[in-house]
Amino acid sequence: MGGQAAEPLPLSVQVALRQAQLPATALGVVVQALDEARPRLAWQADLPQNPASLTKLITSMAALDTLGPAWQWQTPVWLTEDGGLAIQGSGDPRLSTERLWAGLKHLGVAELRGPLRLDRSAFTPGTAEPGDFDREPWRVGNAQPEALLLNAKAVSYTFRVDGQTVRVTADPPLDPPVLVPMAAGACGDWRSALKLQWAPGQRPRFTGSYPAACGEQTWTLADPEPATYPARLLALMLREAGIAWRGEAIVEATAPAAAPTLLWPGPTLAEALRDMNKASSNLMAQQVLLSTARAAGVPAPSPDTAAIWLQAWLDAHVGTTPPSRVVNGSGLARETRISPTQLATLLHWAWVQPWMPELLASLPVAGLDGTLSRQPGRFGAAAGRAHLKTGSLRDVVALAGIVDAPSGKRWVLVAMVNHPQAQAGRGVLEALLRWVAQDAPPATSAR
Repeated sequence: MGGQAAEPLPLSVQVALRQAQLPATALGVVVQALDEARPRLAWQADLPQNPASLTKLITSMAALDTLGPAWQWQTPVWLTEDGGLAIQGSGDPRLSTERLWAGLKHLGVAELRGPLRLDRSAFTPGTAEPGDFDREPWRVGNAQPEALLLNAKAVSYTFRVDGQTVRVTADPPLDPPVLVPMAAGACGDWRSALKLQWAPGQRPRFTGSYPAACGEQTWTLADPEPATYPARLLALMLREAGIAWRGEAIVEATAPAAAPTLLWPGPTLAEALRDMNKASSNLMAQQVLLSTARAAGVPAPSPDTAAIWLQAWLDAHVGTTPPSRVVNGSGLARETRISPTQLATLLHWAWVQPWMPELLASLPVAGLDGTLSRQPGRFGAAAGRAHLKTGSLRDVVALAGIVDAPSGKRWVLVAMVNHPQAQAGRGVLEALLRWVAQDAPPATSAR
């Protein structure tokens, strides 16, 4: 697979490029039917480009290939001899407050007199900080992975109009309720109007106002104290589960050598991949990669060593010419590179794997859900028929997956736009998708 197609880009795609004021050299494409030996369209197909969140496709396929879709996270828990509680993180990406509460209730105890020991040694912490990529450390997607990831290290703030003021409550309630002034006028950009004050180690403050026209809204933020978040959240959940606790929290403990009292079952890999790819969760992608690398034999993987493992897996499946580069499992990076041909090769290989249905089920469906839920009419005949991963950075937009055309023919589609004005190129990808759903008819040059 590869090479430059003899046909030019489809006329509709050429028109979309002109409307977006993007050069054709910004686009890399492979379109190939699953039952055909050669691509119907290969445009700059062997040029490595930044795939943004299409990287999650690589992470997904590597995880499914290594673990299988039924692989499941398990979090060991001990009631210790000194009357305490020990929890050993295993990378479970979905340890929500609801699951924590249920897990603590299943302990069947009313009191803990010993320490709360948290073993987070399954992963080695990385050196990155939450704000390194975009200087927005308050974004949940910028939280760093860890073995004992509780509630994604996040707090959701709900704003409710209460008379002439607005009451702000936190969930989980790690912050006391506060009031902010109410403003008149349209709802508009209510987040900017609130003037969030967020700094590491300090609780968030809202110093602006909230438009009454917004009604009730929720804003989920990363907690500014991620190192202490697990201990603080568990102390809260013990109280809510009706378990009295008088001990201290040891946040870098070692789990007991004895068999655990019980295991908290987590999601299967297939379930986690649906959460990850539908919403394009960067944090979950990192949790999946680190967990996969650990299961594959990488001892206490860090984000860097897990990325090295993923690069080796990728090279083994698509080769090293041209050289690709993955630096994490999410695609939240400027340095990641892969060619459209290489990604299309992976999708062709994945199609004949026994876990392919789970991969497809994890991807957004054009016009229906996830990151492709907007405006079904924009996708033409592909609406409801294309399982596609999206990718977006400031200078990247991308789309890749499987298109099931109304004719019954199935197509692999990989398309990436890399350009300083790439965000204007979404219409280019939509035009290309509509063309593929028509069974990729012969292109016609634009005049």
